[in-house]
Amino acid sequence: MDLQFSDEQQALREAVRAVCAASCPIDRVRELEDDPVGFDAAFWRELGQMDLLGLTLPESHGGSGMGLLESVIVAEELGRALAPSPYLVSCIVAGSILAAAGSEELRSNWLPRIATGERIVTLAWHEAAASDGPAGIHLAVREEGGDLVLDGTKVVVPYALASSALLVLARRGDDLEDIDLVLVDRDTPGIDIEYTPTLASDASCRVRFDGVRVPATSRLGAPGTGWSTFRTAMDGALITAAGWAVGGAERTLEMTVAYAKERVQFGVPIGNFQGVAHPIADIATEIDGARTLVYEAAWTSEQGTAGPLPAMAKRYAADVYRRATRVAHQTFGGVGFTLDIDVQLYFRRAKQHDLLWFGPAVLDEEIAAAELDAPTPFVSIDAGV
Repeated sequence: MDLQFSDEQQALREAVRAVCAASCPIDRVRELEDDPVGFDAAFWRELGQMDLLGLTLPESHGGSGMGLLESVIVAEELGRALAPSPYLVSCIVAGSILAAAGSEELRSNWLPRIATGERIVTLAWHEAAASDGPAGIHLAVREEGGDLVLDGTKVVVPYALASSALLVLARRGDDLEDIDLVLVDRDTPGIDIEYTPTLASDASCRVRFDGVRVPATSRLGAPGTGWSTFRTAMDGALITAAGWAVGGAERTLEMTVAYAKERVQFGVPIGNFQGVAHPIADIATEIDGARTLVYEAAWTSEQGTAGPLPAMAKRYAADVYRRATRVAHQTFGGVGFTLDIDVQLYFRRAKQHDLLWFGPAVLDEEIAAAELDAPTPFVSIDAGV
C-alpha cells in the first residue's frame, strides 16, 4: 500500500478544504442544526460544479470514475468542517447501488443527475426497535397487477425532505434475506415524511409508506437480492464514513491542542501537565492509526482484497472519533459542554456517527466472523495482513 498522495489527490484535498471554509464555515453549520432540509443548497451546487458529487460514479453515466481513496479524501474534509450534506447517502450509497443493480433506464435517468447534485437519492433502511441486519427489515413489499406495493415505516432516513427519491429496503418473504431494493419517487402518493430531531441535530426523518404503488421496474436487481446488493455497496459507505470520522477526530484534536496551549493554570499552560498531555498523545496516535486503516481499506477494496477491513475501518475510526471528543471535553472542562464552544458540535456528531452505518455490535460480529469462522484468520502473518 502506497500512503503517498499524488499531486492530484493533494489538490483535491486542498480544494475541498477551501470550499468548506468559504461556503460552509462553522457558523453556517450551527445555523443548519435542526433544519428539516439540513444542508446549504448553494454549497451543494458548488460541490456539484467541482465534479465532487460524481467522483466515484462511472464515467459512462456522468461521473468521474475515480476510486474510494478519493472519496475518503472528500469525506475527511467534510468531516473536519462538519459540513452537512447528502454526499455519503446519495453519491456513495445510492449511487453505487444504482450503478451495480439498476437497469440501464434507471442508471441513465438517475446517475448523471446524482453526479451534478440535481437529484438526491436517500436510503430508507432503519426501522424502529429493529437491528441493522436483514432481520430488522419488516416494511413489506408485494406484487400486485404488475406493480410493487409498499407498506410500513422507516426511521432515521437522512435528508428525506430534500430527496428526489428513496431507495427502500423492503421484505418480500419470510427468508432472512428475502429482501428487495425499490426506488420510490418521494412524491408518490401514500408517502408521509416527518422530520425527527436527533442527537446530531441533522436532517433525519420518519417515512411512512401506506399502500405506496410503484412500477415493478423500480426494483433494483432480481427479486430477493436486495440485501446482498445493499451489503456489497455498504463496504464503500463504511470506508467513506470512516474517513468522515477521521476528519472530525483530527479537527477535534487540533482544537484540543490549541486550548491546552493557551489555557493557563497555576502559572503554566495546562498542556504542561501529564494528565492533559498524555491523553492528547494517546489520541493523536490513535487517529494516525485510524487514518492508516481507512486508507488501507480503501486501497484493498479497489484491489478486491479488503475482506473485513471496511468494517474494521468504520468500527475503529468512529470509536477513535468518540474518544477524541471525550479527551477534548476533559481538556476544556465544563466550558466544553456549553453551546458557544465548537467541541460539543463534534461530540454529538461523533456519538451518533458511531451508531449509524452499522453500529459497533454489528461490525464486531462481522470482524469476529473473519477471525473465528474462516479457515485462516484474516489478520495474521500467513494471511499477509
